[in-house]
Amino acid sequence: MVFQSISLHAFREDIPGPRWRALYDATWPGYRSWYLRPGTGERPTATQAEAALLRHLPELHPTWQHLVSLTGGDPTTAAMLTHWNMPAFAPACSQVVIDSGTRALIRNYDYHPALFEQVVLTTRLGGREVIGTSDCLWGLLDGMNSDGLAVSLTFGGAKGHGPGFGIPLVVRYLLEVAGTVPDALSALSGIPVAMSYNLTLTDRTGCHRTAYVAPDRPMEVREIPFATNHRFDRPDDPAHAKRFRSVERQKHLMALLRAEPDPDALAREFIRAPLRSTDYANGFGTLYTADYRPDSGVVHYRWPGTTWSRSFDSTDAELRLDVAAA
Repeated sequence: MVFQSISLHAFREDIPGPRWRALYDATWPGYRSWYLRPGTGERPTATQAEAALLRHLPELHPTWQHLVSLTGGDPTTAAMLTHWNMPAFAPACSQVVIDSGTRALIRNYDYHPALFEQVVLTTRLGGREVIGTSDCLWGLLDGMNSDGLAVSLTFGGAKGHGPGFGIPLVVRYLLEVAGTVPDALSALSGIPVAMSYNLTLTDRTGCHRTAYVAPDRPMEVREIPFATNHRFDRPDDPAHAKRFRSVERQKHLMALLRAEPDPDALAREFIRAPLRSTDYANGFGTLYTADYRPDSGVVHYRWPGTTWSRSFDSTDAELRLDVAAA
């Protein structure tokens, strides 16, 4: 049997400091190569990228300035850290909100292992604590805040790339500035995004929504508690949806929800097919299942046979394991 090694490193820094700088030192050569690789379009100057950040995500500007200072003011780093007009990337994921007395946002992150940052980051950049799975140095693939808002992303399936922000920093922004789904959607509606993505959100009142965002169309919001890699009723790219079994995974989620499972039972479904994938070699392997419980402030990272739980108060830790691969 072939195995895929998975590692996660969890640390807390209210304001980025030595631990974040160590993450930067370990990952920046790879990020720089990806950010500047030929054929991905022209990257903005640091001045242009900062102007976009100030215009659309101004609450994050002080932290961005701090991060740039921590890295010595390198202009390429400064531009990349805004997430403005980055190269395209398209993870294939599944996510769902369930509230059967215990509220949970559960998601699989399916992507190439070599492109996974492997960090669970807890911060207090402003008035809210935020915990989530880090990407692109301070963006988030999924996360929750101390107000009880939880957000997760999937690729939306549509081709194309336009002026806008990489979605991980948008997830970070929503968790920093909003405590409810309506507030988060209000903030999201004015943010240009670079690619097609689906964001599923829930809050302490039990409200849930999925927002479909793309660079070439207005945001669409539906009272749907799940998303895979296409819009709910119409894949923009049928070939992509077929390749990554997006419609199959969505139908499976819908069937599961009709059975009204409790969150633990639903989470177990995420660690087996068809929601879980072992196709790591082709960039479509499930790297983790994140099971957010925002009412208790706990996230459970799950794999077959292993669960690793983190909270806002957890201390620094590491997890290393091998999972079966195709």
